[in-house]
This record gives sequence, structure tokens and C-alpha cells, in this order.
Amino acid sequence: MMMHGMGEPMRGPMAGGVQHGDASFQDDMRLVHAMLFDHDKIKRTVVNLPDGIRTVTESEDPQVARAIKSHVASMEKRLGEGRIFNLFSPTLPVLFENKDKISTVVETTEKGSIVTQTSSDAKVVAALQAHAVEVSELARDGMAAMMRNAMASMRSAAR
Repeated sequence: MMMHGMGEPMRGPMAGGVQHGDASFQDDMRLVHAMLFDHDKIKRTVVNLPDGIRTVTESEDPQVARAIKSHVASMEKRLGEGRIFNLFSPTLPVLFENKDKISTVVETTEKGSIVTQTSSDAKVVAALQAHAVEVSELARDGMAAMMRNAMASMRSAAR
């Protein structure tokens, strides 16, 4: 189940596309929700590299900047440990299945994080670049983007 609003579990079809179960899932969801609700305070740029991506995600708001840094650190750890955190993303399963083919460098800034991820595998590079687009849409549109992703995920599952 996905957490919704005041810590209430989300039920019904929206909950089905979320993969979770480990002890840190709720902490990670709180960070995601905080960033989705404050998405208008996030500035994100993505540069596609021949072998991956370089993203800069920052905020002038100190609380949002802390959330960005915490989220990036948690996701880097999850990827390294193979503990997927998937909120309706078609690219994350590819990335987690190929985690050993990804090199990640995280630079923490005062306002957020710079992440460079590269791979020598063309399929992984394509997934890294597609995932960067997904995250940029979330930063730009907040909950509306997450709802679009959820609906697309449900349509795909129904086929």
C-alpha cells in the first residue's frame, strides 16, 4: 500500500503498482511525498551523456534540499543493495536488474545533489536516460505526474 495524506494507507488499484516491504519503505515514501508536494521548489537539469546521465536536483528551500539529499542517498543505497523502490516506473526494474552495470557518483551540494550514472551497456544507458525523464516529470508536475504514471502502469498491467 502506498501512504496517502496523513499517514493513511492508500487502498485500491493505486496501491498495486508500488513495490515495498522493507523497513525503510515508509521513510522513503515520506521523502517522495514531501518532494512531490513541494515540486515547485525543485530545480532539476539533466544532461544525457554518451554513456549515461548527469542530473542536478536542487532547491533554495533548505527543507526541500535536505529531502533531495536524503532521497538521493537512500536510492543510491537501495540500488547498491538491490532493494527496489518502484512507484509505477517502467525503467526502475531494468536498472535494478542491471545494478552491477551502473557506476554512480553522487556529489552533495548545499542545495541538493548532483548524480552521474554511467554504464557500458546500451540498454542500461537507455533506461538511465528514460528514468531521468520520469524523475524530471515528477519534479516538474508533482503528484499529477505520479498519477499519470500510475494510470499508465495500470493500463499496461491490464493488457
